[in-house]
Amino acid sequence: MSAQYKFKASALMNPFFPDSVSFGEKGVTFTVKKFLRSNDSFVFYHDISGVEIDNGVFFSTIRVLPRMRPEIVIENFGKRDALKVKELILERVNN
Repeated sequence: MSAQYKFKASALMNPFFPDSVSFGEKGVTFTVKKFLRSNDSFVFYHDISGVEIDNGVFFSTIRVLPRMRPEIVIENFGKRDALKVKELILERVNN
């Protein structure tokens, strides 16, 4: 993949600790931030079995379903960004 992509959750809901999604050559990193800690989860594209989006009134929650481990939930993304994240993941999973 030539271009690297990174998406951040809306700063309106969590201005200091927004979740993020970073795309790499072989997989995707999900960063879930909480007050005074963060959790980075790297998943190879071939280990992802699905992606779901829960749309709220203003923001979306992205649920990534890796094989053999618990789902990864990242919150407060704009609806367009959530759809683009899902599209990019599924594009790479299917290749």
